[in-house]
Amino acid sequence: MSENPTQASAVVEEVKARYGQIATGNLSGCGCGCSPAGGEATVSRALGYAAEELAALPAEADLGLGCGAPIGHLGLAPGETVLDLGSGAGIDAFLAARAVGPEGRVIGVDMTPEMLERARAAARREGFSQVEFRAGRLEALPVADASVDAVTSNCVINLVPDKPAVFREIARVLKPGGRLVISDIVLDRPLPAPLAQDLLAWVGCVAGAELRESYFGHLAAAGLGEVEILRDVDYAAALVAAAPVEAASLLGRFGLTAADLAGAVRSITYRAHRPA
Repeated sequence: MSENPTQASAVVEEVKARYGQIATGNLSGCGCGCSPAGGEATVSRALGYAAEELAALPAEADLGLGCGAPIGHLGLAPGETVLDLGSGAGIDAFLAARAVGPEGRVIGVDMTPEMLERARAAARREGFSQVEFRAGRLEALPVADASVDAVTSNCVINLVPDKPAVFREIARVLKPGGRLVISDIVLDRPLPAPLAQDLLAWVGCVAGAELRESYFGHLAAAGLGEVEILRDVDYAAALVAAAPVEAASLLGRFGLTAADLAGAVRSITYRAHRPA
């Protein structure tokens, strides 16, 4: 879809609209935009966040979004600068801020005004002076060259039609020797064509996913390497468990069941580096 500018633009606007509704409470969200069963905190714990981490966050930062818990794998140190791509309501940015301390710096980038407003309000109220949320697209980050020690993102790159541009931007803003830990969705086999072209499936993080080989090919082409897979689970099965009604409705539109996607859609968390 990234090769068609009109379709790519439609995807971006649909993603922005849906996540704007989630930010303002007009639509529930979990796991890249499904409806949570058991509440946002229950979903986040299932993704790998510790209960004590969630308890220390501003309440509005956890919207039950994402497909992993990348921050715990970054090994952040006090004083480091961290960039969170698609920072949303701020869950990973605030966790990163706790790790880098007041002498560190956290930059969150998001394209959805409602998410930015929500995250900025929480940062002001809770005194996270080292956290800044910037409006921007991941394909053209409002961040200086070689200025960050670590990059993270949670189930967002799969939503971007032009993934090669995102990885080039990550390589640009990372310092030499810098690292990234990202949770995202990849495919181990192609999706049925109608599902792959569906906008609702895009904002649910399924249709926007690329084949694993292609995805990591973009990363390597950007000059990033030393890839280590930290977590790899069946995302379709997890989505059905978290939101069976929405998942069944989506798949039913195409005459599919969860069994038709078994093993195809993977939720992964991985680490990589920019060479020193």
